[in-house]
Amino acid sequence: MIVYEFKVKGKEKQYQAINEAIRTSQFIQNKCLRYWMDNKDSKVDKYALNKYCAVLAAEFPFADELNSMARQSAAERSWSAISRFYDNCKKKIKGKKGFPKFKKNCRSVEYKSTGWKLTLTRKSITFSDKKGIGTLKLKGTYDLNYYDIKQIKRVRLVRRADGYYAQFAVDVDARIETQPSHQLVGIDLGLKYFIADNKGNVEPSPQFYRKSEKQLNRANRKKSKKFSKEKKKARARQSNNYHKARNRYARKHLRVSRQRNEYCKKLAYSVIQSNDLVAYEDLNVKGLVRNRHLAKSISDAGWSTFRLWLEYFGHKYGKVTVAVPPHNTSQNCSNCGEKVKKSLSTRTHVCSHCGYVEDRDINAAINILRLGLSTVGHTGTYATGDLPSWAIGRGLSSNGESVNVESSRL
Repeated sequence: MIVYEFKVKGKEKQYQAINEAIRTSQFIQNKCLRYWMDNKDSKVDKYALNKYCAVLAAEFPFADELNSMARQSAAERSWSAISRFYDNCKKKIKGKKGFPKFKKNCRSVEYKSTGWKLTLTRKSITFSDKKGIGTLKLKGTYDLNYYDIKQIKRVRLVRRADGYYAQFAVDVDARIETQPSHQLVGIDLGLKYFIADNKGNVEPSPQFYRKSEKQLNRANRKKSKKFSKEKKKARARQSNNYHKARNRYARKHLRVSRQRNEYCKKLAYSVIQSNDLVAYEDLNVKGLVRNRHLAKSISDAGWSTFRLWLEYFGHKYGKVTVAVPPHNTSQNCSNCGEKVKKSLSTRTHVCSHCGYVEDRDINAAINILRLGLSTVGHTGTYATGDLPSWAIGRGLSSNGESVNVESSRL
């Protein structure tokens, strides 16, 4: 499954229709979740929620205006959260099990095989439900003419700070055969260096958020001032100046996010193309960001994004990617195996047992590669814990992001 993304161009009236479709999808998703909560004693499954969509369409006229398969897609989002909660309970994971929550700010609406139609040139798309979205122009460098219409399984409209986008999930085998490079690599993820490998190569951390933090804070202050002034007039929600300032602030954050994603994508592509086996740490990023001293730096690093791209390109080009436990990879000596305790501030590994001296991250990368070779059968784990859309199926990312949209520059 490959996801292609285009920016859509239309009139202001069409954008308002897209917003209405998104709100309707959010309404149906929350209604399905409430239906499951109120009927826990009876067996409410995915098919029961799909049938409930017809009940909602009959009861609410604005829900009936949305395409029937788009309503089912919203119900499937609710069931995805419910099934994930059930799976976590069965696995008896520690802590919170991820009880489904009501959505407050959805950013996308998803159509299946009906409700939309591409033009002959496939440069425009028309939505035929009663929301009044109409025909939208597609702006992008990809060419959908290579694929049959039947291969397009889903179409999603996504709202972002800089406009509206259309995502197409195309059912195609993304695997490409490549010549083996006969190279193996172990990768240590860090904050001083973004990655360090067992060969001594390091890649500095770009710190996109840190570099843009002053601009972000300035934009945030301006947004807050606009809100304070308009709040005194009791017109905060109707203020155009406040919403403009909020949009400028959101666009700056979007730029940082795109910079980080593009950097991780290029680096992961380079690592996969250069090696036949890549071993890396199976980091619990959600647990690491609980450290209030390092949370901002860890979030700015983008380790999960890098891992997603690494696994995607490994799947695409037939390379082996192995996630190994990170325990003591920095503490153990890669030369003799002796445990040498050191704090985070100690950046050089010095073994008192054998006298081996090496950079802390490179020493960890050597240990990671050794663990990867010993557990090479444990492959196919994913950063989010779930199979991504390119590996299993028919859906796009539920939050409107397109983590597996490839750049034309690759």
